Amino acid sequence: MVKIFIDDQPVDALEGTTIFNAAQEAGIAIPHFCYHPAFEPEGTCRMCLVEIEGMPKLELACSTQVREGMKVFTKNERVVEARKGVLEFLLAEHPLDCPICDQAGECKLQDYYEEYGLFDSQFSEVKEKRRKKVQIGKNLLHDQERCVLCRRCVRMLREITGTCELGVFERGNHTEVNILDEINIDNNYSGNLAEICPVGAITDSDFRFKTRSWFLDSGDSICPHCSRGCSISIHYISAFHRFPVPKRVFRYNSRKNPDINGFWICDFGRYNYSYLDDGRLEKIINNSGEDNLTWETAIPFIAKKMRRLRDMDEASHIALILNTWLTNEELFLLKKLFIENFHAEKIFFVDPPQGKADDILLTSERTPNRRGAQEIGFDIRPLDWSMLSENTDMLLVFGSFLTDQTNSGEIKTHLDKIKNTILLTPHSNDLNALVDVVLPTSVIPEKSGSLTNVDGIVQEFSPVLEGIGESRPEWKILIDLAKLANADFSVKTFTSPAVILEEMGKEIAFFKTKK
Repeated sequence: MVKIFIDDQPVDALEGTTIFNAAQEAGIAIPHFCYHPAFEPEGTCRMCLVEIEGMPKLELACSTQVREGMKVFTKNERVVEARKGVLEFLLAEHPLDCPICDQAGECKLQDYYEEYGLFDSQFSEVKEKRRKKVQIGKNLLHDQERCVLCRRCVRMLREITGTCELGVFERGNHTEVNILDEINIDNNYSGNLAEICPVGAITDSDFRFKTRSWFLDSGDSICPHCSRGCSISIHYISAFHRFPVPKRVFRYNSRKNPDINGFWICDFGRYNYSYLDDGRLEKIINNSGEDNLTWETAIPFIAKKMRRLRDMDEASHIALILNTWLTNEELFLLKKLFIENFHAEKIFFVDPPQGKADDILLTSERTPNRRGAQEIGFDIRPLDWSMLSENTDMLLVFGSFLTDQTNSGEIKTHLDKIKNTILLTPHSNDLNALVDVVLPTSVIPEKSGSLTNVDGIVQEFSPVLEGIGESRPEWKILIDLAKLANADFSVKTFTSPAVILEEMGKEIAFFKTKK
């Protein structure tokens, strides 16, 4: 460790670290455009200039390493004037379209002008005209007039994906970032380019003009679309809006996690968030003939049928169709209740079909918790209809993935052989009309719990969104069911997923060491 002084504040920094990183660790903000922690510093934007005592000229904070006793000034008059000069050069050719720019509210150029600028323009020449709204990728639009040549996008495609679709062309006043020979960006990580662009040069058509950033709240969650379990930030509207909005969630952004996804998420995860709003089941569906099923009567109704089967020594006639979008805690409760207490033997898993993996983040498993189910002790057997329907008096189906693999007619043929069928699902589809009772459940960002990714990393998460309609998280449903079914484990102590996970650590060594 070395001791330096930043704006007269003593800071301990690791030897070899840069002034920028040392300042960041100390909570001192240094403006920047080109710096990004995923890449080696380039110093092309010149916004991070600082004064170092004893040095004749200003130096780049992003590439200058600390040394013992160094005194750095980030806010003195000389530094502020230099930053104003850099901003003036950038704004000289920048278009005056902040009111119609989709990056407004999240633009570093906008922020820094307010902090260091608010100066009148001295530029009397005609601004350089460049191409606007150029399609450079699947969801990417490029406004060349807004580009500040930070080269983040170029470096990302060179260093992370290795596809190099973007480059820097021409020289001097004509320098521009562009694609080569109209060959569009075509890789599974292109959405990250709009996310890391510090200004409005690259925007995402999936989000573009759908709403404004200042209307959005955000919360941390986990991407469920493959077994990598990338850390994400969900941007959504929760408060009062001046006009009707078509959905709650407007985008996923990546969230830094060095152990799992670094700074990135794949496009498959980024753009498949519509499941949070589309086709959601809001109320209990009752096809059983029972009168007025509500949450207060539906759980006792199911528990009564479970107890009756156990009293008749036919508890083994209960079957389950599960999926590995369920959390660790929910799978643990299912095992305790149905395997250990009711000795259910016919347990099958139906997950989304596998997809194509890449060699960066995306895995072939389109489910977030297969590893967790295995560590809890489940044998992840594929569905066997003949075994399922034979001598089965009660079937509980979790999720609606059955219809991804089997048509409704075939499903109905098999379900008609079973006396009592209950579906717990967050979504409406053809399966809802084929069972006796449908209970609306929560999606992952609406509940608490944990997931175990493909590498065995257990990640806890908290709810970001409120549940839709009457939906409830499966862990709560299972606890209520266990209480009413007179399960012989300490279900009353399971007051939250955190408590359940702690109990899992006591019973399963994997979760004790991985938590």
